[in-house]
Amino acid sequence: MATARITRVRAIPGGEKLLAFGRDVRRPLRRKLAPVAALVIVPAILGTMALPAFALNPAPADAEAVFTATITGSQAVTASELVEGAVVAHDTYAVTTKSQLAASAAAAARARAEAEAAAWRAQAASIVRQPGDDYPYFTGPVGGMSPLRYGYRECVDFVAWRLNRDAGVLSAPWRWDWASMRGAGDAESWANGWARHGWPTSKVPVVGAVAWYAANHVAYVNSINADGSVNLEEYNWGGDHRYHRRTVPANEPDLYLYPPR
Repeated sequence: MATARITRVRAIPGGEKLLAFGRDVRRPLRRKLAPVAALVIVPAILGTMALPAFALNPAPADAEAVFTATITGSQAVTASELVEGAVVAHDTYAVTTKSQLAASAAAAARARAEAEAAAWRAQAASIVRQPGDDYPYFTGPVGGMSPLRYGYRECVDFVAWRLNRDAGVLSAPWRWDWASMRGAGDAESWANGWARHGWPTSKVPVVGAVAWYAANHVAYVNSINADGSVNLEEYNWGGDHRYHRRTVPANEPDLYLYPPR
């Protein structure tokens, strides 16, 4: 018959004495408890920090009751009598539309044009046609375009008129105007225009020719005197936009442009 062996465990400072399989095994209590404590304490701290703030708040009271309590406990505000008697001002502003701006600009332009026309009519009334001047636009507004498509009372417009008159053309359709005299715009370009068209030129004056000045001027050869001097008719000599008659030496003009064909 086997007899049970009872082993008495005696407490040992810093540990315990166990009998296992006939051997004594010692394990320090602190080394055994440290991992257990870490597993319990750290999650508890982290869980506490992660709790939302409202989790600690008590359950909210009824919303209507809270609102009523807030109104009841609020401060009373008394408005000053100065505030009560204040006048409320409503500021206003006006906006100008794009169409209104355009209409205003158009009206201003019409007013300027009417004023300029009135001034020109007053000036034109004082202009007297000079003897020998058959230019029909002698009162034409300076800066405007004549039916010959040159500027009114410019030297080129007057000479173009004379070339048409000599060709027997006194009204539209014109034989010679800015379009048909291609390349003959400003007076200084007339010599080149004649050359491009193949029209004849010379240093010898003839009646009905164009006296051409390289300094941007043309005149009409009216007649030639016995001494060889040339009688010219012209507009805008000296920049005054008026009719003039001059007698000059034959060699004064730089070139004579013969009537175009």
